[in-house]
Amino acid sequence: MDSEKICAVISGGDYAPMEGIDECSFIIACDRGYVHARRAGVHPDIILGDFDSYSGALPEGTEILRLPVEKDDTDTMSAVRHALDMGCRRIRIYCALGGRLDHLYANIQTGAFAAAHGARAEIIGEGAHIYVLPGGAIELPYRPGWSLSVFAVTDEVRSVSITGAKYPLSGAVITNTFPIGTSNEWLPGEAVTVRAEAGIYAVMLCRMPQ
Repeated sequence: MDSEKICAVISGGDYAPMEGIDECSFIIACDRGYVHARRAGVHPDIILGDFDSYSGALPEGTEILRLPVEKDDTDTMSAVRHALDMGCRRIRIYCALGGRLDHLYANIQTGAFAAAHGARAEIIGEGAHIYVLPGGAIELPYRPGWSLSVFAVTDEVRSVSITGAKYPLSGAVITNTFPIGTSNEWLPGEAVTVRAEAGIYAVMLCRMPQ
């Protein structure tokens, strides 16, 4: 797979509209994620899982990867590993927010695993969009009514800069034991750029309550 192409992973958390999935060139559905895929009219290339949360019929002609129930990886982690093994370095994870808190945290850690292997991961839900990045820069177009927060995922992230935001930052070190980057916001009409020299960091965009 071309590393610039986007692989979609449809997890089994709460259903949410799959923003941008039409831009993805390869789709993996995880267990109950197949139900979400059908609801969205999406046809996965692979369906994988231990099938503890889905026991219905599976489509003919689609590759099925059955995983053991007792395993170290979650189904979503297995799907991300598969995407990385195919050479994908852009991964979007859908339907992975909400539901069980432990799975939510595991999905963020799965995004960090992808970043540790050189990929950019996104976790996309309704009213939330999380980027997990292996350093480098990201530009975020103006989103009125949304907040943005920047967090260290590794112990520290060095040379962090934020421009185009109400609370800018330049050359800072942020750590994963202090949430200093919580709840920033765009300057009106501006794009925000977040940049880091080293370390894995997360940028969380959240729709603000009305």
